Amino acid sequence: MLQGLAAVIALALTAPGFLGAADLPPHPTSPWHAGKVTKGLPETAPFCLDGVIPAAGSWHRNFGTDLDTGAVQVSVRASSDSAAARLTRNLERQVAACAADWLRAHPDGTADAKDYGTLPVEEGAHVYGVHVSIPDSEPGVHLFGIGRDGSTVTVVQWGQMGDLSDAPVPAFKRTTTTAVNRLIP
Repeated sequence: MLQGLAAVIALALTAPGFLGAADLPPHPTSPWHAGKVTKGLPETAPFCLDGVIPAAGSWHRNFGTDLDTGAVQVSVRASSDSAAARLTRNLERQVAACAADWLRAHPDGTADAKDYGTLPVEEGAHVYGVHVSIPDSEPGVHLFGIGRDGSTVTVVQWGQMGDLSDAPVPAFKRTTTTAVNRLIP
């Protein structure tokens, strides 16, 4: 009994497996740089997910290029498989509603969303795209990969200037699959 409890505590104190810079969709003119895997939430929440990801049990890693492309991976060790499944559903609902929510806050802008479908990895993953633009500003495109392995959930958010036609969806699906596969070392 104590051995099992010690294993659970040790797992909670260690970071889940994370993506490396080479796992992100290749950028045509700049290499990716990876920050440190850090306990807690990133200083700025991923686009569309402010207030949705719990701080308890969370870890994150920021990525960037020399130009206009960035990404973040946030992983959460939930208290149980069912809590992780609930968190995954909440994240998916939030991202699916992101474009409409953004338009309500920015009625002079434009937004579009696309559901790129599920991925057959561990307990499943889902990929979405969101494009937003306001007048006199550069448009932004974001991809989201949300998945889980057991009681650990991960979300990868990638973004750059552009629209949905600029998004590297097949490469990002591979990134999302890799992220979920690496969760449990």
